[in-house]
Amino acid sequence: MGRLGPTEIILILVVIILLFGAKKLPDMARSLGKSARILKSEAKAMKEDDKSSAPADPPHKTDEQPAQRVIQAAPGDVTSSRPVNEPTDTTKR
Repeated sequence: MGRLGPTEIILILVVIILLFGAKKLPDMARSLGKSARILKSEAKAMKEDDKSSAPADPPHKTDEQPAQRVIQAAPGDVTSSRPVNEPTDTTKR
């Protein structure tokens, strides 16, 4: 298996266009881009959550409800922003 040359890349693109159709490809690319943006923002949020909580601090036992977190959608996409309930630990230890 060597490198892909320009003829192999063109052949692969032609097969993809024949399989999915030229009308579906922009929609598929758009949804793939949205998914990548959401994944990136969630990974960034998880890193920020890890940095903000100190591992040596014991958990506080309070009856307060945690604030809801909102997942930010892409600019102009207001239909997919939604509040998210954080998972709670209901197991007895």
